[in-house]
Amino acid sequence: MPSTLRSHRLRRIIGAYTVNRLGTWFGFVALSVAVFDHTHSALAVAALLIAGQALPAFAAPALAARVEASSRRGVLSGLYVFEGVVTTLLAVLLWHFSLPAILILAALDGTAALAASALLRAETARAAREQAEVEWDAIRGKEDLETFAQAAERQANATLNIAFSATFMLGPAIAGVVVAAAGAPAALFIDAASFLICGGMLLDLRPHAEEAGELSVRARLRAAWLHVNAVSTLRTLLLAEALALVFFDSAGPIEVAYAKTALHAGDRGYGLLLGAWGVGVVIGSFVFARSPKRGLGTMLTVGTLAMGLAYIAFSVAGSIGLASLAAVLGGVGNGVEWASVISLVQRLTPPALHGRLMSAVESIGALSLALGLALGGALVALSSPRIAFLTVGIGATAMTFPFLWLVLHGLDRPPTGDAQTTDAGAPSAQPGTPSAQPYEAIGDEHAPLVSAAASASIPVPEHLKSDRESAVKYDRD
Repeated sequence: MPSTLRSHRLRRIIGAYTVNRLGTWFGFVALSVAVFDHTHSALAVAALLIAGQALPAFAAPALAARVEASSRRGVLSGLYVFEGVVTTLLAVLLWHFSLPAILILAALDGTAALAASALLRAETARAAREQAEVEWDAIRGKEDLETFAQAAERQANATLNIAFSATFMLGPAIAGVVVAAAGAPAALFIDAASFLICGGMLLDLRPHAEEAGELSVRARLRAAWLHVNAVSTLRTLLLAEALALVFFDSAGPIEVAYAKTALHAGDRGYGLLLGAWGVGVVIGSFVFARSPKRGLGTMLTVGTLAMGLAYIAFSVAGSIGLASLAAVLGGVGNGVEWASVISLVQRLTPPALHGRLMSAVESIGALSLALGLALGGALVALSSPRIAFLTVGIGATAMTFPFLWLVLHGLDRPPTGDAQTTDAGAPSAQPGTPSAQPYEAIGDEHAPLVSAAASASIPVPEHLKSDRESAVKYDRD
């Protein structure tokens, strides 16, 4: 097995990610509390969530494609510096409160955050692959380079997942204490400082895709879209995950009412449920990290099932103790599920497209959160917290079936043969893996996309290769 943490670059990336995620919790808690305190309106808080998380989903992929076109040093750090400046402005605005201005700044910050997170994940995978290539010579003959590189990516994602789970468990609690003791502006200044620290740690990173400088942003996004449409396994995975996330994220509006009215556990009970879920996420992250031989599709399916069953258990739990045990189960599933998705998307995507596909995954998560919050709120308003949890639990459990279908159709099948390399130097899909499935016929009218696919290191089907000569050129940057 590769030892990706031997890479100094990868350790810095993970450290920066941890600092950033911890700071982000400070900003999230501070803004949510401040907006509610100034407006006394749950709708205003909902507007903040939509502005900061849902709306950026539409712009983040284009921003990520624009950033990866640059080969300049520090361009990724620039996104974090921008977030630091915007967060500082938000802190100042809390002293001169203006909800419209806060919503605009939250949307700008959210767009930069989604793009930066996607590119950082792509850089994590790249750093892991580079470290794997260094280590591979020592074990040559035992396994092929592509298999070794994919194992390194998975190990790096597992480490990121552990960092995320730790901040998930500690971040809200620490942020709540800081906001209560020093005020929301102070917490936002801490958040701004975390962005600057993160940017400084990543100053030498260049999230540059080799072909990116030759194509317009629109062409690069269309190349990514072509890849998703061509690889049916990836397309099905993303669609199923989007729907599953809607059910997962529906729990947010239900939990408060559930703890207070169904369990009669009050604020402490609500905090206990969140803490128990956080403990589960940490456990799930270590389970994922300690299961390198387990199929990613199988772990995705089991993680989804665990979350669905946890929600169903909430609907029948008669005490806060039983509900907390269910929360631990759901957290374990949560810790396994998301890391599996990230690793699978990277495995099914050429390295040159990792940045764009990661931005698509981040955007899907943001949009699903908005839909999930709306669904959860509506279910509580129309029924009761227990019925609401039963409904989303059944929905989440049902999402194990499309994931299981993917597993039965080869999602867990290991790569075979030596890694093939295109002219651009990116490993192509391996025979016998889902990523090597034939492209669906997409028609001669899409000939320009064949040219973009070739530049992006996407394997092009034989029946489309003849269209290259007549392809219309994309607009250049």
